[in-house]
Amino acid sequence: MSFAKLFARPHYTSPATDFLQALKQERPELDLAQRQGRALLWDKRIDRDQQAEMRAGRIPPTGYVYYALPRHPKSDPA
Repeated sequence: MSFAKLFARPHYTSPATDFLQALKQERPELDLAQRQGRALLWDKRIDRDQQAEMRAGRIPPTGYVYYALPRHPKSDPA
């Protein structure tokens, strides 16, 4: 016997699940609106060339960002 069968609760649904199922039965248009909202923000095509260009233009981070970088003797105007 697997552990999944040991802890399975087949006849239980949470109150949140019951609420969402009742809401979707009352307002079936919510599913379409949810898909449209997801498409608006998440389902986008990725431009691989632009992504590679952005990665190539990254500047590597310096050490601890709260301290100023030490001056190099060659670039010190004083």
